[in-house]
Amino acid sequence: MRRPLVGYGMVVAAATLFGVNGAVAKVALGSGLSSLRLTEARSLGACAGLTLLALARRPASLRVSRGELPRLALFGVCGVAFVQLFYFLAIHRLEIGIALLIQYLGPLFVAIWARTVGHEHVRRRIWAALALSLAGLTLMVQLWNGVSLDGLGVAYALVAAVVYASYLLLAEREVATRDPVSLLAWGFFFATVFWTVVQPWWSFPAGTVARTVPLQGQLASWHLPVWALVLWVVVLGSIVPFSLIVGALRHISATRAGVTAMLEPVVATVIAWAWLRESLTAPQLAGAAVVLAGILLAQTAR
Repeated sequence: MRRPLVGYGMVVAAATLFGVNGAVAKVALGSGLSSLRLTEARSLGACAGLTLLALARRPASLRVSRGELPRLALFGVCGVAFVQLFYFLAIHRLEIGIALLIQYLGPLFVAIWARTVGHEHVRRRIWAALALSLAGLTLMVQLWNGVSLDGLGVAYALVAAVVYASYLLLAEREVATRDPVSLLAWGFFFATVFWTVVQPWWSFPAGTVARTVPLQGQLASWHLPVWALVLWVVVLGSIVPFSLIVGALRHISATRAGVTAMLEPVVATVIAWAWLRESLTAPQLAGAAVVLAGILLAQTAR
């Protein structure tokens, strides 16, 4: 039996961790480590950690049949690796806020899929919650300030939205028969295989990871080695929040999980303001409030 409050709580916790992770990753990237290399290290670390966790809890959960392998490979490459790949490609050409706004069309795509292909009843409150959340994100990125959009960047962000929707739908299907930890272990395994082919490990910039860097902003007087920041990205920025998101899909639908996950840009903006001294204007605060209103509305649609 599904327990909606448990599911919503798990997604809120995951979105909060993802939001904090954005600032940690930005500091790590400031060391000279590229976005793609950080993602590669994140995938390998998460794969190793989740596999060890699955072996400690229930080794039999890692067993797979031949019929499951194609689905798990699809989940790992499309649902895990491609979401990160196309998001990073998008932010090379667009502002991060704009890229996030477009990527978070993903929950809308999930709702449309559930209604048209899955023939599920999607309540009006969910549609209203999606509209509110997207309106709030629009306020947060302040589109009226004359943003010049790069066509290829928008295309990358739209692909990111589609693969994010695919990730939620694939995970929702797989957790019906497989526990979240083993599903993610296999997902990150196939993501690691993908990244190893794209950028082989023997060319990894190990010297960069050994550097010590300032934490920037309000914490500029503090220093940490880059490997410690990468460890944070792996454990608290990947293993824990991804496990929470996938686990939540046992309690709430992919549509509702997607709406609630829109909390991530709100948390990321607040953390960037408090830690990295990035600006936070009145319209952005209003947008954050609207996003929260949309999330609360989605939680009442039971």
